[in-house]
Amino acid sequence: MKTVKFIIATLIICTACTQVPKHQFSYSEPEQMGFSSVKLDSLQTHLEQSGASSMMLLVDGEVIFDWGSTKQKHTIHSIRKCLLNSLFGIAVSEGLIDTTMTMRELGIHDNEPGLSEMELDARVVDLLKSRSGIYHHAAGVSEGMLKGMPERDSFLPGEHFYYNNWDFNVLGFILEQQTGRSIYDLFKEQIAIPLGMHDYKGKYASIDAEQEDAEIPHTDGFYQYEHSKSIYPAYHFRMSARDLALYGQLYLQQGEWEGKQIVPAEWIEVSTYPWSVNNPQYGLARGMLWGVILPESEGKSSSFYHTGAGIHMLGVYPSSELVLMHRVDTENDFEYQRDDLYRMIELVFDAKSE
Repeated sequence: MKTVKFIIATLIICTACTQVPKHQFSYSEPEQMGFSSVKLDSLQTHLEQSGASSMMLLVDGEVIFDWGSTKQKHTIHSIRKCLLNSLFGIAVSEGLIDTTMTMRELGIHDNEPGLSEMELDARVVDLLKSRSGIYHHAAGVSEGMLKGMPERDSFLPGEHFYYNNWDFNVLGFILEQQTGRSIYDLFKEQIAIPLGMHDYKGKYASIDAEQEDAEIPHTDGFYQYEHSKSIYPAYHFRMSARDLALYGQLYLQQGEWEGKQIVPAEWIEVSTYPWSVNNPQYGLARGMLWGVILPESEGKSSSFYHTGAGIHMLGVYPSSELVLMHRVDTENDFEYQRDDLYRMIELVFDAKSE
């Protein structure tokens, strides 16, 4: 009996020892970090009225605003693309991916009509910049993304910016092909565990989105296949606001976390460079799997962000040491509009002290 009790006690201790520690958020009063509590109350009222699900603001790593169901996991839509950025940066630094390799060298092909000789010359870096020149059908494409899609072979690789899900989906495939690992396993081991994420467990599934009864699985991620369009699936993530806020903080800290360089700082710098200025009127550009806000004056750092479905947003503002995480539960009925997102951003920066 003593032996059995000893074994049970040992198992309990070992289980506790192997549990991954979770990040302990630190909270500060907004005024201590240069924000107004009264004006953040106006932000909260807006979020409640507009139908958002959650929001967090971190300044220098301190939480100054925490509203809604920040533990709830739901689809992050196109924010998935900036999550891929970190995994690419790590794989490139480890020599597993050469960004100068072409689709031809990597053995990339697709449904008929397959890739042309010109398209096969596209390099990995062209896909990262959304400048592949490949305008093949892809999984997970919205009607808005199809607007303005060029004709096949109308631009050389690297010549023209076009926000194209084919590029993003194939990048996911290339990452898995070159590492031999699933995107979701890589993200768990290389990002979620080191950062102490609370809710991401790395569980994933696959769906055939062309089936009428296809439903979003309640996992951390899922591959969305649309076989009539492309052999490459879209890779979707379902994450909580608090875990995504940690991801933003990692990038604010130039990839460093608790004394360890998780993502190379040089990779973050090149990824958030404005490679394609796509909206000069509002100072917006595209980097590599990130949107970039051009600095108002020379010498300041660019801010960068990604949106999902036009209403989710992860924003990183180095000059303000600010991470903004905004969510809407699009897996259920919602009425949130894009104008509400713009108003939310206005209220955040209006709450910042001069």
